[in-house]
Amino acid sequence: MKALIGLWRIAAALALAAALGACASIPPGAGSNPADPWEVYNRHMFDLNDRVDRVTLKPVARAYEAALPRDLRVCINNVFLNLLEPVNAINNLLQAKPSEAMSDVARLFWNSTAGLLGCFDVAAKAGAPRSNEDFGQTLGRWGFGPGPYFVLPLLGPSSVRDASGRLFDFLGTDPLWYIQDIPVRNSLVGARLVDTRASLLPAEKVLDAAALDRYQFVRDAYLQLRRNLVYDGNPPRLEDPDDEDPDEAPPAPPSDANKPAADQPPPPSTR
Repeated sequence: MKALIGLWRIAAALALAAALGACASIPPGAGSNPADPWEVYNRHMFDLNDRVDRVTLKPVARAYEAALPRDLRVCINNVFLNLLEPVNAINNLLQAKPSEAMSDVARLFWNSTAGLLGCFDVAAKAGAPRSNEDFGQTLGRWGFGPGPYFVLPLLGPSSVRDASGRLFDFLGTDPLWYIQDIPVRNSLVGARLVDTRASLLPAEKVLDAAALDRYQFVRDAYLQLRRNLVYDGNPPRLEDPDDEDPDEAPPAPPSDANKPAADQPPPPSTR
């Protein structure tokens, strides 16, 4: 609990620093997007997170990538993903998807045994693909909207709903939280963070090359990804008030026979 309080203090300090001293470029009309009413704060925090990442986590991730062969990094990444199978199983169960939850439990068993603690994803080769579920998706499944987009200190893109879900997942279902040896637990959390950051290095190259506004690109990509995850890749079509119903035929123009008498042309003369 002391470690958690310490993290919240650091997060609060970073948030204050972002509000007071960060110098992110704020475009005109910031905050007018209904999905991002806190854009001014979010841009400052995004800029601060990016600066912290560039001088701390990113160099460590690059050193990690350079020091370890690819096969070993894949093994380590698979082990950390295997530790998250309980999170997937519990949230699939909470989403009323029992078959997917059973598949997650089976994956945990087979990968932890035949897959050497998850180093090898033998379950996927046997036809049981990995789920990607969390409590934010569970809330979305039962009708809770994402709320405003929200950039978390150090953790990055989120929303009000997903930030609450992250806290529930870490404190309630993440196996690392239940390790009583605090130095070991913190070391594993740090190793998982570095491994995750290293896995994002290729995507970052695409982001830097493609995005004119990195903040907007990340925000829109995150919101779209989360929407797809909530609906298991098949989200309903968003309603657009400017759209016309293609199945509704336009009204036919009135014919001359239906016009008022005053609008009818005079009958032809018989003279």
